[in-house]
Amino acid sequence: MNIDKKLSHVEFLNREYNVTHLAYEKEIAFYNSIKSGNIAEAKRLFEPFDCEGMGKLSDDSLRNLKYHLVITVAFITRYCIEGGMEMEAAYNLSDIYIRSIDRCKTEEQVNMLHKEVVEDYAQRMHLIRKNNIYPKPIIICMDYIYDNLHTKITLEQLADAVSLSPSYLSKLFRKETGTTISSYITAKRIEAAENMLKFSDYSCLEISECLNFSSESHFISVFKNRTGYTPKAYREKFFRAHWGDRVSADKD
Repeated sequence: MNIDKKLSHVEFLNREYNVTHLAYEKEIAFYNSIKSGNIAEAKRLFEPFDCEGMGKLSDDSLRNLKYHLVITVAFITRYCIEGGMEMEAAYNLSDIYIRSIDRCKTEEQVNMLHKEVVEDYAQRMHLIRKNNIYPKPIIICMDYIYDNLHTKITLEQLADAVSLSPSYLSKLFRKETGTTISSYITAKRIEAAENMLKFSDYSCLEISECLNFSSESHFISVFKNRTGYTPKAYREKFFRAHWGDRVSADKD
């Protein structure tokens, strides 16, 4: 089989008929929403398999959907393991769903199972996050911070969200997490920046603005201090290398 020749032919047909695949950055955001247990975001980013841009993996429409769902389950499983789900539990759940996919007789059954998989994993990850040792006000603050990384977040806003005084919340947060609220916010913004550098083409300036840093130079300084890399060096080293590293690790 001449793979290069087949690849060129497929690319030609896709251009001729304006067939595209789902945006890579949106796909990564979808998997990350499940990994973080953000159920609302996972539902918002969910795309049914009959949407425009879905790749064709088989000439048989039912088999095509099954292949896509198996791939989706595999990706979700690995993201959830990285997010804190116990590995054996994650793989056992994956096996159950893949066997269920195999038993599907109609496209409607596959599509219904697709929704179930996404909601189930997202809810399980949500519970894993909620079952941390942190008290409810701290968890609410963490959720608020996660949902508002693109805006300015103040201690007063967080205090209002949990109905505590700013001074008491500040002390409680540090006691429970071992870090200050401002340091935690910065850490989460840097985590988001790492993902954007790995999985998107956004410029350093665009990322700094998106994550509400005061300036590009400030973002670069904080990023280097936290990671040991400049954003440019980080992208050169890790851009879209994530799954390649996972595959190598699995083989070892």
